[in-house]
Amino acid sequence: MTVTKAALLKEVINRTTQPITYKPIVFEDNFPAQNAFVQDANRYIAAQCSRRAGKTNGLALRFLKTMETHPKSQCLYLSLTQESARGIMWDIMHEMNDKYGIGCTFRDTRLEIIHPNGARLKLMGADLKDYRRKLKGRKFPGVAIDEAQDFSSEQLQSLVDDVISPSIADYPDGWLAITGTPGPVPQGYFFDVTQKRKYGYSHHSWTMLENPWMPDPSGFIAELMAKREWDESHPSLMREYRNKWVLDVESLWVRYNEAKNNYTELPKDRMNYIMGIDVGFNDADAIAIIGWADSSPATYLIEEKITKKQGITELVAQVEELRKRYDIQKMVIDTGGLGKKIAEEMIRRHSIPVEAADKMRKQENVELLNDALRTSKFKAKANSRFALDSYLVQIDWDKSSPDRIVVKKKQHSDIIDAVLYAFKESYSYTHTVEPVKPKYGTKEWAESQVSEMFDRELAGYQEEAKYDKWLKGQE
Repeated sequence: MTVTKAALLKEVINRTTQPITYKPIVFEDNFPAQNAFVQDANRYIAAQCSRRAGKTNGLALRFLKTMETHPKSQCLYLSLTQESARGIMWDIMHEMNDKYGIGCTFRDTRLEIIHPNGARLKLMGADLKDYRRKLKGRKFPGVAIDEAQDFSSEQLQSLVDDVISPSIADYPDGWLAITGTPGPVPQGYFFDVTQKRKYGYSHHSWTMLENPWMPDPSGFIAELMAKREWDESHPSLMREYRNKWVLDVESLWVRYNEAKNNYTELPKDRMNYIMGIDVGFNDADAIAIIGWADSSPATYLIEEKITKKQGITELVAQVEELRKRYDIQKMVIDTGGLGKKIAEEMIRRHSIPVEAADKMRKQENVELLNDALRTSKFKAKANSRFALDSYLVQIDWDKSSPDRIVVKKKQHSDIIDAVLYAFKESYSYTHTVEPVKPKYGTKEWAESQVSEMFDRELAGYQEEAKYDKWLKGQE
């Protein structure tokens, strides 16, 4: 039997014009907190939740409703990294698609979910090259920035104001949701939105205790507390399971404290300088200039440069420019991976005497830096990238052990690595404070003279005793 082109065309038209039928999205009567979040009609929405609270499922439901309402549109889910975007949302969308029989198409290589009506959901990480440029000019009926506590305050605010807000303006019902869990430091854009109620967001907050799909949340938390030996005030418990903002210094890999470590002026004496270079491939190149004066035990982060996606020529130019401005005593560079070839290029073609950074005992070096931060012997500007990044890079206690600290993969700082390489070579710790001599003629001066004469007499007596003992040994 021969099928004509006209018959094929008619069948295609017939199939594509058939109404799309699938199960309606039903809200759970026993989950009012999630329902309120999903059905919130405000343009700017914030959700602060504990772990396992059902926040991701709520976002998935919002996206599906928006895609159903706006055929052939594109929605956006943005997390800190491409890997975390996939890990958080991809499987949940699969579950929702199966649950309601929607018939979405999943494009794995593009991290894109296509609704039968042509609407799409794009999953994206903020580590994607030029992701901000790729988003500008787009229009979205719905956008979610998830894990908001992991973004720097400046990054998140700029993303909202300069990129996302214009992109949802084309839709009268367009929305932006920023969601996450309390971070380790109670400050920043997400903190201001959820705790200070700034910037006009509608606010939602709930914990795993309100999630009806958790079989025994109270029992789970009690078991976790016993296993980790946590008391009720432990910061990780308060943040991740009680949904409270508390300072959690123990979760930070590098423990910068503005009160102890901020500086506004450098010492007036001559400074000694070291340059640390962290070479980026998928990340950024970072250069840190640290310095110290012979008159002070403190080391200062004097200058930092962070540049994404530059070539060797541009990196060399930056290094040369900094060498001209500072009397650099030593330059250390990350020679792992691509860094080894770049180091050889610098030495052979540009006569830049870089040395390999010590990466073998990285955690040891972090502990040395943290000790310097604790004792106010390392200082940086409060608005430096180093200080801001120190609030974001966290220890993954689920994967760490007493003899092996693991940092959460989704958080990384190139400038912290550059500072570590340079600080390891700093000799500011050899500084000793000269004792203050008492003023001539005072009681303190007289007492010091008596003490010095006694010490000299005692030393002379000890020498005589040694000599007498030696003589007896010769008899």
